[in-house]
Amino acid sequence: MRRRNKGLSFYQKQKKLNRTVVREVMNYVYITAAAVAVAFVLVFCLGLRCSVIGVSMSPTLKSGQQVLVNRFVYRILPPKSGDVIAFLPGGNTNTHYYVKRVVAVPGDSVQIKDGLLYVNDLLYKDHAFDKIEEAGIADEALTLGQDEYFTIGDNVNNSEDSRADNIGPVKRDNISGKVWLRLGLGDEPAGLVE
Repeated sequence: MRRRNKGLSFYQKQKKLNRTVVREVMNYVYITAAAVAVAFVLVFCLGLRCSVIGVSMSPTLKSGQQVLVNRFVYRILPPKSGDVIAFLPGGNTNTHYYVKRVVAVPGDSVQIKDGLLYVNDLLYKDHAFDKIEEAGIADEALTLGQDEYFTIGDNVNNSEDSRADNIGPVKRDNISGKVWLRLGLGDEPAGLVE
């Protein structure tokens, strides 16, 4: 006859795993992994956030305003005239991002005459700029090379942009992406950048 010990027992009966519980746990693991993967892709493609430094893009963007940059779009399509882009001048990673408007694309000729911007000998009408006081390197006709973009700030007379010798035409490799969303600043509402 077997005796049952009613005292302390260091051995407990092992429980079998229920398949339903295992399946639910695996579903949670799968959903969590999928959410992390989607978040990674969104942050990689759309997650660059930078500040506008200075008044060069006023009134479109204010100094200190945060913008979101779409880093994915220019892997598929090239920048086009009128796009607002974020770039590192000369690829210098030790400086802040510059935010400017593209006014000319590869192969275009650019010149500023009598305070007016001409692209391919036609008056630039895609965006209204004030009369330009400093032509910089665009004083003479300048033809953009392959993968070069000419940029100007919307507040053209208070902007360090492609007209400056130290910046010049922006290489495509130095463009981080297209500025697509501005975040609210004080009483300014958030919205798309045009």
